[in-house]
Amino acid sequence: MDWCFCSLLWSFILLCLLVHVVCFIFGDADLTLQLASLIGHKPESRLRGLVVWVTGASSGIGEELAYQLATCGSRLVLSARREDQLNRVKQKCLEISSLKDEDVLVLPLDLLDRKSHEEKTKTVIEYFGYIDVLINNGGRSQRSLFLETRVEVYEALMELNFIGTVSLTKQVLPHMTQRGRGSVVTVSSVVGLAGAPLSTGYSASKHALQGFFNSLRTELTDFPSILISMVCPGPVQSDIVNNSFTEELNKPVAVVGSQEHKMSTSRCVRLMLVGIANGVKEMWIAQQPFLMFYYAWQYAPTVAWAMTNQLGRKRVQNFKAGVDADSAYFTKPKTS
Repeated sequence: MDWCFCSLLWSFILLCLLVHVVCFIFGDADLTLQLASLIGHKPESRLRGLVVWVTGASSGIGEELAYQLATCGSRLVLSARREDQLNRVKQKCLEISSLKDEDVLVLPLDLLDRKSHEEKTKTVIEYFGYIDVLINNGGRSQRSLFLETRVEVYEALMELNFIGTVSLTKQVLPHMTQRGRGSVVTVSSVVGLAGAPLSTGYSASKHALQGFFNSLRTELTDFPSILISMVCPGPVQSDIVNNSFTEELNKPVAVVGSQEHKMSTSRCVRLMLVGIANGVKEMWIAQQPFLMFYYAWQYAPTVAWAMTNQLGRKRVQNFKAGVDADSAYFTKPKTS
């Protein structure tokens, strides 16, 4: 009898390991997020009726967030610098959902204008009465080598990606602690957990966000109904490369390659909403081989360094040759 029980137990353990391995190989998110996607709460039920403030909502991930949140029935605050683009996004939100005009507030916002953040937050609260979810998505990336980049670029990256995000959170969070509930979701990056060439300043700003919000989470243990969540996507189809900083503040990116090998924006955002609906504190969202990098950096950093150096060298070589640096990571297009 004991032998049969042990055999069954070992069979069950091996089956669980096999399932985890298969999910890892073919998955596009960490195992916790994959599990939530399979058996967790659906965004359509958990996010319906909530007031969600999305920064960087005029393009890319932020724009897609607006569309999917609208179809979930969330009431929206759309913020970015370009008001005309925000109005375009709002119009499409109304077309694809049952939301009414008054359910979507267009609120132009400059993360660098920190003096305006208090007033903007008051505007949202006066309009909707409260804020359920703040999604910090605004920011810019970088494509330049450190030795060729002016210090002003690093100042701009930290001011926008880190200080601007902290400033807005500083205004919204007291409202959430007063209510005793809410969610602050911040879009970080794979380079917020690891390093990558051509992104020294961008990576530094995302590392800063990781450290800040992980520390903030521990300060809010008396508020168990407040979620502090970090989203760490790998390469995703968006305009982030087009708008990247280079070695000089106002110099545009010279080469922007095809994005068809990257994860689709819609899939990335769907996983984000699943994570928010299920209270996931940190989300790793990426196709292979990037998902393997997350785990390698977490559990086998020596191996991760070897892998990063190999791919990093090729990425720099591509950049110096004037071709798309990201193509170093792919041998053929990937389908989402």
